[in-house]
Amino acid sequence: MVFRRTNRRAEDDDRSPEDEGRWRRHRRGARSALLLVLSLLVLPALLLAGLLFFQGREIGLAIVQRVSARKFPNVAWIEPAELTVWREDSTRSQPLLLDARTGPEYAVSHLPGARRIDPSRPLLRHLEAFARDTPVVVYCSVGYRSARVANWLQRQGFSNVVNLSGSLFAWANEGGAMEAEGRPATQVHPYNAVWGRLLRPELRASVTPVTDPISLP
Repeated sequence: MVFRRTNRRAEDDDRSPEDEGRWRRHRRGARSALLLVLSLLVLPALLLAGLLFFQGREIGLAIVQRVSARKFPNVAWIEPAELTVWREDSTRSQPLLLDARTGPEYAVSHLPGARRIDPSRPLLRHLEAFARDTPVVVYCSVGYRSARVANWLQRQGFSNVVNLSGSLFAWANEGGAMEAEGRPATQVHPYNAVWGRLLRPELRASVTPVTDPISLP
């Protein structure tokens, strides 16, 4: 046993700086992959726990917000009721609304006047016409993708960005106005059958679920 340890130590001593660098990069890559897998598994698990034990949509959305806030602690949040009051106040500068969902989700319905931004590959050139202090409200299905995009916008210099609490699911559950192709809409893309449970049943559109693993809700 002692002999094996001595050999292992000798092998470590013989490792070149290049080998050591490759090994460290490999370890960092393995950790990143593990974190990605955990994020894909932990978020649905937390959601299901909220649904099974508390049987409440508000609880499920609150769990998602807590996870998102821990992941992106610098992102501020705004409640749907606050956004409604803001948009009805003609004396205030109105926010730029960014929908951080996939194209099919956006096509079913979105907040009136909202622009879509790719949640997995957001591009700054679509926002070049706006000053960096423009008020921006980002949303997605339940708040995780939009928190990630809001965090990215802050890193690009946008100083007045907030994430919509509960995002479109909470907005729709509370009776907020939606549109599709310029006309009023009454249903929401549920993302998939599991996450769609956070929507009231009459709001769930019968559409193909999102299968892209990068596009978390």
